[in-house]
Amino acid sequence: MATGSQNRTFWIRIRRLVCGQCANQLVELAVVLPILLVLVVGIFDFGQAFTLKQQLNNIAREAARLGSSQPTADLSQAAPPSVKAIRDLVDSDLQTARINDCGLGNIARTGAWEEWRATGSGCPAGTLTVTINRGMPVLSTSAPLATSASPVNVMSTHVNIQYPFQWHFTQVIRLIAPGATGPTNPVPGDAVVPNMD
Repeated sequence: MATGSQNRTFWIRIRRLVCGQCANQLVELAVVLPILLVLVVGIFDFGQAFTLKQQLNNIAREAARLGSSQPTADLSQAAPPSVKAIRDLVDSDLQTARINDCGLGNIARTGAWEEWRATGSGCPAGTLTVTINRGMPVLSTSAPLATSASPVNVMSTHVNIQYPFQWHFTQVIRLIAPGATGPTNPVPGDAVVPNMD
């Protein structure tokens, strides 16, 4: 009889030990899971944003390169064909890269005679903005444009893209810190190329 009692006591102790370990593991999981989730979503979000930034920089560079080869004689018009061509190239390259073009619309002068803006408000995270400046002065100190003693302003085409990226990290960070806010700013793409004419 003593052996049966000892066996029962042994199994009761094992059960208590195992249940205590299960409870500890559940508590550890409850503490670690939100931190792990924030890390995974953060890595995923920032990786996507970095990739998007590289794509937008490439698109802006191609658009600025096209703009630099376009004539500037049409800039006095309300909607210059050279600026439309840049906007159309940005729109086409966004679609080719499988990036939502947000319904990128018509161009409008922003105030300065050589700067235009096109917007698209069809994105869930905000408004896509493409700013095209055909007469941006860039200081050049490189030969043969200028000597080191006399730098020259070179008129350039500047294309700036502000893409409304939908950050998931902003929602997940609140698991750890309820009042915290994550990034909300758009992802930029930017390029400047000297005009050829």
